[in-house]
Amino acid sequence: MDNPSLSEFDLHLFGQGKHWHIYNVLGAHLCRQKGAEGVRFAVWAPSAAAVSVIGDFNDWDSNADVMYKHEQSGVWELFVPDVPEGGLYKFSITSANGALLIKTDPYGQAFEPRPATAAVVTRRSHFSWGDGDWLFHRSRWNWREQPLSVYEVHAGSWRVHGSGRWLNYRELAEQLVPYVREMGFTHIELLPITEHPLDESWGYQTTGYYAPTSRFGNPDDFRYFVDCCHRNSIGVILDWVPGHFPKDEHALARFDGSALYEHEDPRQGEHQDWGTLIYNYGRHEVRNFLIGSALFWLDTYHIDGLRVDAVASMLYLNYSRTEGNWLPNVHGGHENLEAIAFLRELNQVCRERYPGTMIIAEESTSWPQVTRPASVGGLDFCLKWNMGWMHDTLDYLSQDPVYRQYHHDKLTFGLIYAFNERFLLPLSHDEVVHEKASLLNKMPGDDWQQRANLRLLFTYLYTYPGAKLLFMGGEFGQRREWSEKRELDWGLLEQDSHRGLQHLVRDLNHLLKEQPALHRVNFHPDGFEWIDCHDSPQSVISFLRKADDRSVVVIINYTPVPRFDYRIGVPCDGHWQERLNSDSTYYGGSNLGNPLAIRAEEVPWMGRPHSVSLTLPPLGAIVLEHKP
Repeated sequence: MDNPSLSEFDLHLFGQGKHWHIYNVLGAHLCRQKGAEGVRFAVWAPSAAAVSVIGDFNDWDSNADVMYKHEQSGVWELFVPDVPEGGLYKFSITSANGALLIKTDPYGQAFEPRPATAAVVTRRSHFSWGDGDWLFHRSRWNWREQPLSVYEVHAGSWRVHGSGRWLNYRELAEQLVPYVREMGFTHIELLPITEHPLDESWGYQTTGYYAPTSRFGNPDDFRYFVDCCHRNSIGVILDWVPGHFPKDEHALARFDGSALYEHEDPRQGEHQDWGTLIYNYGRHEVRNFLIGSALFWLDTYHIDGLRVDAVASMLYLNYSRTEGNWLPNVHGGHENLEAIAFLRELNQVCRERYPGTMIIAEESTSWPQVTRPASVGGLDFCLKWNMGWMHDTLDYLSQDPVYRQYHHDKLTFGLIYAFNERFLLPLSHDEVVHEKASLLNKMPGDDWQQRANLRLLFTYLYTYPGAKLLFMGGEFGQRREWSEKRELDWGLLEQDSHRGLQHLVRDLNHLLKEQPALHRVNFHPDGFEWIDCHDSPQSVISFLRKADDRSVVVIINYTPVPRFDYRIGVPCDGHWQERLNSDSTYYGGSNLGNPLAIRAEEVPWMGRPHSVSLTLPPLGAIVLEHKP
C-alpha cells in the first residue's frame, strides 16, 4: 500500500494511549479515496504475520483484501472500494506461528444479531438530536446538590412485546420513558447494552465495546431512546465493564495470536471465578481502547454517566485468589498499580471532556478514597455504591422484628462512614437473583407485614443520605426473583397492595425532588443529624435531614407494635406536619399516624428545648416537615 490514509500523528497518539477519538480512526469507516467510495478498515494486531479483511463483499476470501501494516504502531489498514453501508466483515489474522484466526472488529460500531458475530459497516450518523437544552444544562449541573434517583433496568425483561419478543429501543422509549417520568426517577441505568453474545450474562461479558447491542435495534434506534429520555428530563447511565472480557474465540482473547489485550501469565490475566480474561492496563493501546470506549458513549450517544462494574476486581492483584496464585506489584503489594492509574485517568479525562457526566464505581471493599481527587491519593470517581449499607440494611430487615433490637447496630454503624465517600445506595439486580429472593420475599412475616417492611425500607432509602438506586420491579413488590427470560410481573398491579407500593415509590421520588433537606447536602455530615439512635429496645430510630436552615424529621418504627405518645426532640418551635406516612391506606397500610399538625412543646427532650409527642405506625416510617 503506497498511500496509507492513517496519519502518523493518529498512530503516535494511539501508541501513547492518548487518542481520545480513536473510534474515528480504527475500525471500519465509510470514506472516499482516490475518487472511489468505500471503507477504510484499520485494526491493531502488532504480532500478526498477516491480516486481511473478509466479508460478504469479497465472499469471505482471506486472499482478496490483504491489509498493510504500519510497523511501528502495529496497526494494519486497507481501503476497500465499493463496500456498502451494512456490509458484514471480520478480520482474518495469521499469527506469528502460522495459525489462522477469524476475529471480529474490537472497534466495530454495530454487529449482526447473535449468535452471528460479524461487525456491520455503519455510516457516521446524521441523527437529528433534540436534547440541546439538556446537554447545556448538564454541562453546568452540580449533581452533588441535586436529587439523584436511579431506576435500574434490564432492557430485555422490563416488558416484552405482545408477541413475546423484546421491545426495541424505540418501543422502550415510548413505554419506559413515560413510566419513569411518572414515577419521578431522575435517571435510568441500563444493564450493559454493549454488544455481547450471551443473554444469560446480562451484558457483563462484553465483546463489542463500541456498539449498542443489535438485540433491540440499530445505533440510531438507541440514539432515539437516549434523546427521548433527555427531552423528558431523564438522564441515562450505562453499566460498563472494563474489568474483564470473555474468552470467545471471535473476540479479544489472544486477538493476534498473542496475549494482546490480556496478560500472558494467567496469574495476572485470568479471572478464575468468572472464566474471563483481565485487561493489561499497563499497555498504552489497551488503556486507549477502554478510555476511548467510555468517551465514545459520552460523545456519540450523549450518555450521562457510566457505572463501572466490578472495580474491586481491578484494584486487587489477589482478588479472589489463593496464596501463590497471584503476582505482587513492584513494591511487593497486592494493589494493581496499573489499574489504579487507568481508573484515575479515565475519571479525569471523562470529567474534563464532558462536564456534568458521572462515572460511578461499583466497588465492594473498603478501598479508601474511591471518590476523592487523585491529587490526594483518591481514584476520582463521582460516586461509589454503598454495598455495606445495602448488606446491613437487608440483613437487618430480614430479621424477625422481635429480634431486631439485638441487631440495632446494623442501622447505626453506616453513619460512622457515610460521608467518607460520596455514596449511592443500591437496591440492585444483584440482590434479587440467584436464590437471594425478591425484595418483598426477603421481608419476614405475613403478606401485610412483608409489604409494610418493604414500604419502610423504601422510606428509609429515600431519607438516608446519598443517591438512590432501585432495580425494576422492586417498586411494586415483584414477588418472583428477577429472570432475564421473562418480563416483570406487571399483573400484580391489579392488586391494591402492589399499587400502593408503587404509589409510595412515586411519592418518595417527588418528595426527594421537592424537599431540599433530602438532597441538597447528601454527601456531607452537615446534612444529617441523629435525634435518637439508641432506642434499640423498641427498634425505633429518628433523625434530621437538613439544608438551608430547613429540616425534616424522620422517625422509623421497625416493629409491628404501634407506639403511642412517643416523644422525640425537635430542633425548633412551631407546628410539625406529616408530609409522608408509609402506613397510609393509600400505600396499603393501616393508616395509623398523625393526620393533624403537631405543635412543638417547650418540653426539653434528647438535649433539645422542644419536643413533640407522636403516634408511630406499626412497621412504619413518617416524615415531618416544619410549619412555622
